[in-house]
Amino acid sequence: MSDTQSASTEDAQEDGPHSGDYDPRASSLRGEVEQAVMDELLAVRGSIDNIDATLVYLLAERFKATQRVGHLKAVHRLPAGDPGREAAQIDRLRRLAEDAQLDPAFAEKFLNFIISEVIRHHEAISRSHAAKDA
Repeated sequence: MSDTQSASTEDAQEDGPHSGDYDPRASSLRGEVEQAVMDELLAVRGSIDNIDATLVYLLAERFKATQRVGHLKAVHRLPAGDPGREAAQIDRLRRLAEDAQLDPAFAEKFLNFIISEVIRHHEAISRSHAAKDA
């Protein structure tokens, strides 16, 4: 295995405080493929693991920002959803996906899921804020 492949696998093992139970070398394919193929597979999977960890931390940051938006909306009694903003974001994300050679329909489904979670959080923040005012 090259130094780069080894580093990728080692990086994937250090995903954070709760990654101790994760085995980046776990596979049902051991003994089914040549060792060189297995090594290459594990190296690529190490990169995928790093990307997944980055996605989780980016989503956490995004949700921290949307929580701030939710509090602002609650204080000013604004609706949890903003259909105009949501439609613009979906259009924007579809264009970005096309530019990145990612299926725009997948990108739209992904953003719709995130938007539904954000709205759910905003509604909960609004209810909590209203209860404090009562």
